[in-house]
Amino acid sequence: MGDLTGKIALVTGASRGIGKAIAYEFAKEGAEVIINYKSSEEKAKELAEQIKKLGRKAYLAKFDVANSEEVKKKIKEIEETIGKIDILVNNAGIVKDSLFIRMREDDWDSVIKTNLYSVFYVTHAVLPMMIKERWGRIINISSVVAFTGNVGQTNYSAAKAGIIGFSKSLALEVANRNITVNVIAPGYIETDMTANLPEKVKDAFLEKIPLKRGGLPEEVAYLASFLASEKGSYITGCVFHINGGLYRN
Repeated sequence: MGDLTGKIALVTGASRGIGKAIAYEFAKEGAEVIINYKSSEEKAKELAEQIKKLGRKAYLAKFDVANSEEVKKKIKEIEETIGKIDILVNNAGIVKDSLFIRMREDDWDSVIKTNLYSVFYVTHAVLPMMIKERWGRIINISSVVAFTGNVGQTNYSAAKAGIIGFSKSLALEVANRNITVNVIAPGYIETDMTANLPEKVKDAFLEKIPLKRGGLPEEVAYLASFLASEKGSYITGCVFHINGGLYRN
């Protein structure tokens, strides 16, 4: 979708699902890829091997995106040993669903920290490299529920909505450094996370989707690849919906 030859990309939460598809697509388009993960080491290694079979370089980067000090330390290490990060995809996320009246404070905190604070932590650590190089691409993964809401997901919806405001503001601040900041808001995408949903919940989702199917991680990756390339150089501060028509604005 877009030539990324010579670029170094960091994808958080890249060991599975949407993050994995984005990392692999970036590699197909010529990028060196840094695979961030927290606990799924075997899956991260499998992805690295798949990327290396393409003739591309892949690096494993184990760190908790919700831990500010870990992020700072690892990003510094990456810059010193691999090089400057050109493309950042903030994809890492978790869910801890519960009706709000029953939601525990630690479930609220952990989702907000992993899904929203992480975007601040990682972007804050990577951005100086992009500013110095006067080139960069930041792609933040939000969700359709940032716009529609969802029962049992006040924490997740709040975090994903926060990403949108963050991205629009940052896009204005860094545009004069040739750095773009955009958001992808997927709908129902067929991943490990959605595979665990009860069949009734899946059917309810599909009934609302005009295209009558779930999306594929690769379909999100194609869009991310375009935005990361020079083909997307005149696009910034935008939100891209990829949801089969579930939500339109």
